[in-house]
Amino acid sequence: METPKHNEGKATKAIEDKTAQLPSDTYLIAAIAAMGVSATFKLLGKNDKALFFGQWVAPFLLFGVYNKIVKTLGSD
Repeated sequence: METPKHNEGKATKAIEDKTAQLPSDTYLIAAIAAMGVSATFKLLGKNDKALFFGQWVAPFLLFGVYNKIVKTLGSD
């Protein structure tokens, strides 16, 4: 079965071009930094801010995985 061909939109291509310039480590470092900020706020008793920054970890890691896939396999 052949995979159907399709082209990405202009916005997607522009985002991929910009994010491909970043090293893959950037997203991992951002996720670890968000964990540190979240832990710091938790220790300071600011639970709302700790939760806010703690929720950034998963998206940063997902962006990193997506970026790695686009770099290795390409988008089109």
